[in-house]
Parts: sequence; C-alpha cells; structure tokens
Amino acid sequence: MTTGPSTGSPAADLLAQVTADPLAPLQVVIGAPGGYGKTALLHELAGVWQRAGVTVATPWQPDGAAEQVLLADDAHRYDPAKLHELLVYAGRPGARIVVAYRPWPRPAGLPELVGLLRRARPPVRLPALTAEQVRDRLAGTVADPSPELVAAVTEQTGGVPRYVARVAAALTPADAVAGRLPVAALAGFAPELDELDPGLRTLLLAAEAGAGHSFDLVSALLERDAATVADLVDAGRATGLLSADGALVPLARRAIAALGPIGHRIDVRQRLGALQLARGGPVLPLVRPLLRDGGGGLVPGAAGGGLGEVYEAAAEEVLGDDPRLAAELFAAAAGAGRGTATRRALATALAGDLDEASRLADQALATGAPRQRAEAAYVAAVVLTQRGQTAQAAALYQWSPSPTTAGFAAIALIGTGHAGDALAPGGEPRFPGGAPGSAPPTLVSSAATLMARGIAESVGGTPAAALSALVQASATIEPAGPTVLLPDTPAALGATVALHCAELDTADALLTRAVHTGTGGALLADRHRLLRAWVLMLRGRVGEAYTLVPDGRPGRDRLFACALRAGLSRRASDLVGLRSGWPDACHALIGQPVDLFTLLPLGELAVAAAHLGEQHRVAGHLAEADRLLDALGNPPLWSAPLHWNRLHAAVLTDDHEAAGRTARTLAGLRGFSPYTAAVAVAADQWLDVLAGRAEPGAVVTAAHGLSALGLIGDGARLAGQAAIRTADRKAMTLLLDCARALQERAAGPGEAVPVLSNRLPHLLSDREREVAALVLAGLTYKQVAERLYLSAKTVEHHMARIRQRLGVTGRQELLTRLRTLIGPEDER
Repeated sequence: MTTGPSTGSPAADLLAQVTADPLAPLQVVIGAPGGYGKTALLHELAGVWQRAGVTVATPWQPDGAAEQVLLADDAHRYDPAKLHELLVYAGRPGARIVVAYRPWPRPAGLPELVGLLRRARPPVRLPALTAEQVRDRLAGTVADPSPELVAAVTEQTGGVPRYVARVAAALTPADAVAGRLPVAALAGFAPELDELDPGLRTLLLAAEAGAGHSFDLVSALLERDAATVADLVDAGRATGLLSADGALVPLARRAIAALGPIGHRIDVRQRLGALQLARGGPVLPLVRPLLRDGGGGLVPGAAGGGLGEVYEAAAEEVLGDDPRLAAELFAAAAGAGRGTATRRALATALAGDLDEASRLADQALATGAPRQRAEAAYVAAVVLTQRGQTAQAAALYQWSPSPTTAGFAAIALIGTGHAGDALAPGGEPRFPGGAPGSAPPTLVSSAATLMARGIAESVGGTPAAALSALVQASATIEPAGPTVLLPDTPAALGATVALHCAELDTADALLTRAVHTGTGGALLADRHRLLRAWVLMLRGRVGEAYTLVPDGRPGRDRLFACALRAGLSRRASDLVGLRSGWPDACHALIGQPVDLFTLLPLGELAVAAAHLGEQHRVAGHLAEADRLLDALGNPPLWSAPLHWNRLHAAVLTDDHEAAGRTARTLAGLRGFSPYTAAVAVAADQWLDVLAGRAEPGAVVTAAHGLSALGLIGDGARLAGQAAIRTADRKAMTLLLDCARALQERAAGPGEAVPVLSNRLPHLLSDREREVAALVLAGLTYKQVAERLYLSAKTVEHHMARIRQRLGVTGRQELLTRLRTLIGPEDER
C-alpha cells in the first residue's frame, strides 16, 4: 500500500531535498493534526539520512556530534526545558533539526521554537488526502476501487491518512463491492478515545449529539467559559477527530457513537436536552439516536428518568411530520415516568394505527387526569368515526364538550338522523350542559363549526350554501396541514356533498388541495384517494379510477374501497371481477351502520347486488337508509343519488314497477337542483327504454344532460341501452353514435375504448376481435352487447361468423382456438 507523500507536495519536496544533499544544514518544522502522517514522514527522513551514514538522534541527545540530525516528534508534548534545549540546538550554525508537532496544546517555548524554524525554511503542512490519493491507498487492498467506494471513504474519513489506512486495512471484497465502510475500521479509535482529556471527551460527545457548533450550549454543558471551550475545540482539531470547521469527521462520529461510554453519552444528551428545554430549543436531534433502529424501544441504558421530559418535548416537535416516531418518543417518555398515554394515542391515530390508538385512548379514559380524559375521548371518537361507528362517536364528542368537539358532535348527530339535537336555535353547534365558555376560536374549532354548518345546510338548505361553508372550512384548516387529528376533513365532507349533487369539479378541487397540503395526515390520506377515485368513476374514467383505489383500513374506508371496486367492475362489464369482490363487499357492509356519509357506497352496492341477484344482502341497509332519510325529512341532496342507484338496480332486474316508483320519486325532486332535474329526466327515459318506446331524440337529450354534469358514464349507458333495445336501424345508429361519443369523452389519458386485438389479422374484423376478446374474458353475450353498445343478437351473429372463419363448431373448441390467437392483454 502506498503511504509516502505525493509528488509535488511540501513533504515530497522535503524528502527530495534531503535525498539530494543529506549533509546540508536543515532546520524545518512539520505541523499537522494527529493522523496526518507526521511520524511517517520523520521515519522516511530518518531512513534517507541513515542510508547516507548520518547519525539520527532524538531530543534526549541534544549535545551529540555536530554532524547528527535531531528529529523531534510530538513536540507539543514536551516540557519547557526540553523545548529550550531544542531551541538552543536549532540556533547552532549548520544544525540539522526537524520538529513535528500538533497545533494544540501550545506549551511555553513551542511558539518560539516554531518561529525560529519558520524563519529558516517555510513550514511543511500535511494536508488531507485528495480523492485520487485515497484511491491510490485503497488500491493496495482492493483492485481497481470503484468511484463510489472512493467517494464514500473520502467523505467518511475526511481524507485523514490514518483513518484512510484503517479503512483500507479492514476492507473486505464484499465491502468494496457494496461501497460500504467496514465496522472493523472503528476499532482503532478505542485507545484514542480512552486517552482523551475528560473535558475534550465530553465536548466530542456533545458534537456527536449535534451541539458542536453551539458554543453557549456546550459552555453550559461543561460549565466552562467560552475561552475554555474554544481551547477544547482547538484540542479536538489537533487530534484529527474534528475537522477544520469544528465538525466531527464522519468516521469519528460513528466511532464515538459505537465506542463511547454509553453512560457518559446518555448523560451528555440528557443534560443537553435539559439545557435546550430551558432555552426553548429543539431537542429531537439529541434523543432520536437513542431509539433503536426500526423502532422497538430505546437502546440499553437510555430509559433514565431524567430524559422523560426531553423525550416528551421531542415527540411534540415531530408530531406533525412523523407521528409514528412521535408515538415511539411518547412511549419512551412513559417509560421514564411521564404520563403520555393520551398524546401517544393521538400520535398513533395520526399515524393510522387505529387499534393501538383505541387501546391507548381507552387506557387514558380509565386512568387519566380530567384533561387527559377529555383528549382521550376525542381520540377515541375519531377512531370510531374512521370505523364508521358515527353514533358512538357522537356520544364521546358530547361527553367532552369544547368548541371543536361540539362541531364534530353536530356532524355526527346530523349524519345519524338526530339533527334536532345537533344545533342550537341560532344554527351553531349545540353544547351539552350550556355555553362553551370564553375559549378563543382556533383553526380546528373554527373549521369544525363551519363543517357542522355545511352539513346542516346540506340537510335543510341548498347545495350552494352547504358547499360554501365546507369550502370555507377547508381553507380555514389548511394551514394546520397534517398536524391535527381530525375525524374527517372539510375537503372529504365537501367532496361527499359535491358528489351527491354532481358538483364534480368542486369535489375534485377540494380533494386535490387536501392531498397537496396533507390535511388530516396519514389517517385521512386513503379517504381522499377513495373520493377522488369516486369522482373519476362517475365521470366514466374507469381505468384511471382503478389506480387510485387503496385497500382501505377496516371500517368506513374499506366499505368505500369495496363499493368502488364493485362499481368499476360493473362499468367495465367485468362480471368475474364483480363476483370475486362481492364477498368482501358484503363483509364490509355488514359491519357498517348506515349514516349519511355511507349512502354513496350503499347505493353502489345496491346496483351490484341487483346485477348478481343478491338483493337480499343490501335490503336491510336500504331500509335503514330510508329510516335515516325519513328522520331528516328526506333531504333531496342526500336522497336523490340513492334513488338514482335504485333505478339502475331496477333496470338491471327488469323490475318495471320498482323503476316506475323510483322515477316518480325523482320527478318529485326535479326542482331542487340541476342534478335532480337531470336524473329525473333521465329516469323518465329509462322507463321508456324498458317499455320499448324510447324516442331517440329525447334519450340523446337526457344523456347529454347527465354528461353536462360530469356523469358521462351514466349518459353513455342510457344511450347504449336504448340503442340495444330498439329495432329501428336509424334510431339505433343515432343512439350508438351518442353512446360512443360519450364513452370516448369519458376515457382518461391512456385509456382506449375499447382495446382491439392485433393477433387475428386477415381472419377477423376489428369488431369481431373485440367481441372475441370479451367473450374470452367471461362476459355473456348480453354483457358484451352492453360493453360495446350492440344488441345481443348482433353479438351472437358475430360469434357465428367467427366459428365459420375459424372452422370450429363446438364452444369449447372455439374458446381454445381463440386463446391461442388472443393474448391475455387483449382479453377484456
């Protein structure tokens, strides 16, 4: 391994000078921190002189012969008497003397000696190694070191030659390939750390904790004045452990963290944390390294009672950015004797772990102080809301009244049909037991009040008034971002209201903004995604909607996810997908009581049930929904979409009586909003389609009326079904053109309508390839007809021509032959 000085460096020039004339007088000083190669350079110089027959002496032989060379290593450690002897020797005519020293400490006599030698010759400075020099030194161990390895070693060692040598000596081929530094390279630091002055060791531990550049904090920690701390920093630089800017060399930081006495390390962090708390500074960087990697509690010895308050403060600092880490820190604080069950429950809920949040909140409700119990009740209510248990959540909100919980209680009460208990005569959320007191409004309490007002307007007012209040609430809460635990966001409630009145642009804008600002944090991220997918589904953008549907945690989100998958499968004529997802949907539905905020998935599952002949699975929930809506006075905003879905269910089962009954109900709501007007007109046309008397122009007008609201898929379906059921060729063409135009308009980026196989050239037409692919996907002729806006007879005709062209007679033979010609990506 090459260790000598680089060509052209001051050290190389010195070696060249001595080699050229070993007998010439020489007075030179070499200065560098520890580990930079001073001793190695002295050994090389000694070798040159010894090979030339020159006597090399140590400082303990200052009175030797005049022709000797005097080498003095680590002169910073000499006492003043020895330094004086060196000074006298250096002043002799023709003296040859080389003195190496660290820049700290500066014993009396050293500055004078260094000054004398500098006047004789410029000092030799030993710099850190460059990346190229690091590469050369690694090449002695590893053949052709990779640029990544060289960069990593250069960065971690700071180019300190001693540290580079340690890494090179410990490096294994596997380390070299992975570009990582071996842990064995840290072993050499152990004796160095043991030999440090206690004050310097404490300073380095403070630097490892992140306080190295805060002189006032370190001064308070060491109980020393600023000048003394500055001297300690200089001492740290002289060891090579600190770089020129006072920061720990990264490899040294790792060594101190791994090898430093754990008790001392924790004591330093504890005292720094207390000092930071007293001055209002951040403490998270001080305690985060005391947590085990990957969670699982604290490192051994880090659970001291003195750190409890520091852990708690650190948890509060990180609560909004990383609630999972905050929960770990609150748990650490609890282990140190702090009562943090409530705050830990809140952090755990924000992180999305509802089971653990519920357990912790229940624990705090049973044993906490009054204030903690109130906060625990709020957390428990939020968890219940997420699980769809809205009535139970309302009871907990009311148990712990505040301006915030009063708003959310009102929303829950209205959502479960108890509007009379939700609002005071003035329209504000009602406080159980009287007025809320004089607490000033906050972002959350103001938003909760506006949300309650918006939901109240959705039941007893107009869609415009409801959406206005909810949009205002969304803007109010936005600055809080992900830091606040919410049972629901104004954006999600606003989008739900907007979906019920087909204000799809408003819904999309609210949800997009909520995702951008992180409102509600991780807990409500899935809810925003689900509602965005619902917007896309109503617009007919099936493929794009599929990509947004998460699994959803158990409760309300799981119900929405299952209903979305059912709705998307139905719209894609994917009977296999619809059937496979139906058991999960039924399971999700069974566990959810009906409230206003689950009517969307209930309506969608009612249509899916009709498609599968499973109406009994949803009958009880539909009856419960009717009772809920009756209790609220049958508000059109909430009831109309459910009636619209019931109409589709009746169409699927050819239940003319139920379809007529539902159409008449929708007709009674016609004047409420543009949405109810459009679906009422479309309902009348569906009745005509079922009866076989549809007038093409009226159907097209109704389809375009739905499309104008964004319900493009509904409009295309109406026109397509009308086309299938008419015998008039001209009318069929008009209606099919309308359906296809709407379908193409609905397709999002990257979505084709529909995808054609290219594997049957010259055998089948494009339309026959489409039909074949859908039949292979398991669709019946009727479903293929609905998907392609054809009649079932036309599909049957296409399949007969395919049999003829492929020369097959039996169905199984036909399917087998088609599978060899049509790949999986073609099957729809």
